[in-house]
Amino acid sequence: MLTGEKIIIENGKPKVPNNPIIPFIEGDGIGPDIWRATQLALEGAVQKAYKGKRRIAWKEIFAGEKAYKMTGNWLPNETLQAIREYVVAIKGPLTTPVGGGIRSINVAMRQLLDLYACIRPVRYFGGVPSPLKNPEKLNVVIFRENTEDVYAGIEWASYTPEAERVRNFLVNEMKVTIREGSAIGIKPMSPFASKRLARMALNYTKARGRKTVTLMHKGNIMKFTEGAFRQWCYEVAENEFGEDTVLESKLKEMGGKVPPGKILVNDRIADAMFQMVLLRPEEYSVIITPNLDGDFLSDACAAQVGGLGMAPGANVGDTAACFEATHGSAPIHAGKDKANPTSLILSGVMMLEYLGWNEAAKLIINGIEKTISQKTVTYDLERQMSGAKLLKCSEYAGQIVANMG
Repeated sequence: MLTGEKIIIENGKPKVPNNPIIPFIEGDGIGPDIWRATQLALEGAVQKAYKGKRRIAWKEIFAGEKAYKMTGNWLPNETLQAIREYVVAIKGPLTTPVGGGIRSINVAMRQLLDLYACIRPVRYFGGVPSPLKNPEKLNVVIFRENTEDVYAGIEWASYTPEAERVRNFLVNEMKVTIREGSAIGIKPMSPFASKRLARMALNYTKARGRKTVTLMHKGNIMKFTEGAFRQWCYEVAENEFGEDTVLESKLKEMGGKVPPGKILVNDRIADAMFQMVLLRPEEYSVIITPNLDGDFLSDACAAQVGGLGMAPGANVGDTAACFEATHGSAPIHAGKDKANPTSLILSGVMMLEYLGWNEAAKLIINGIEKTISQKTVTYDLERQMSGAKLLKCSEYAGQIVANMG
C-alpha cells in the first residue's frame, strides 16, 4: 500500500496533499469488478495529468456483505470513523439486507456522517442509446436533500401499538381524520437543512458558471413542508446571494431578461418539472429538491441519457464526502467482468473535482467520450448499438485510459 497524507477541512474547504489517503469500499455484487475498473481509470488519469507529482494512496474499508462476513456488522463503526478521519471516500454499490439488519446501508451512512447533499450530475455522452431524439439537451446537476423528508424513514406499521398511539394523538389532540389501522409516516423538513442545501447548490452554481437554479417542490399541496422548503431556499438566494442572483418573479421589472452575470432562480412544481426535463431540458441547469422528489427526478433524468449505468453520484457534507455509483449491486452479474463501470468512474471524476484535480477529471471525461464514440462498450450498451464492439468491464476501463490523450 502506498503511503500518503490526510486530507483536512480548512476554512470549510478540503486541503488536499499531493498524496492523499482515500478510503474505498469496493461494494457488493458487481462492486469488485467496477471498482477495479474505476481504480484503473483514476490512477491512469492522475498519472497522465501529473506525471507522478500527485498520486492517490488507497485504503480499503468495509461495508455491506464483505463487512458482515468479517465482523457480523453491515456497517462497522470503524468504517464511519475512517471516512470522518480521511474526509473523502469512494464506494461501489451495497446490498441492503433483506428481512433483517439495518434498513439501508446507504441511507445510514448519509445520516450518520451528515452527508446532507446528494449531488447527481446528469449529462449525455454522444452515441449512448437513448429513448429521446435530442438527449444532448439535458445537462443538469441535481442537489437532493439527504437527511429529512419521508426518506428519513420515520414511520409506524399498520395496527401496531406505536401507530395507534400516533393516530390517537393526531385524531384526539390535533383534530385530524385518519382511518383506523393506518400506517403512518412523518415528513420532517427544517429551515436549517433546507437552507444549507440551497447554500451549497448556489455556491456550486457560482463556481461552475452555471446560469439557472430551479427549486423543485410540491408546495401547492404540502404547503408547510415542501412549500416552506421553496420559501427557505428563496430566502438564501435573496439574503445570501443577492448580488449574484435574480428571481424569476422580478424579471418583468428588468424587461424580461436576466442581467449579465446573474444566476436566474426560479421554482417548479414537481409534476411539472418531470414534463420540463423532457420538453424543455435546455432551460434547466442546477435543480434543488427535497429528498423524495430528488430520488425520482435523478433516476428519471438518468433514463434519458442511457440509464443509471451512466449516472454518477456524491453524498457531501461540510466535513466529509462519499462518492458512489447510483445503481444497485446486480449480483447476477457479479464476478463476470461484464458490468458497465461508467457510473462509478464518473463518480470518481466528481471526486477528483472535489479534490481540485480538474486536469485528471477532464482526461477521464475525454477518455469516456472517445471510447463511446468508437462504439467500444460493455454489454449493456453494445446490445443496443449497431456495429459496436463488446468489451469486458476491465477492457473498457483500459480503453478509456488509452483514449485520454
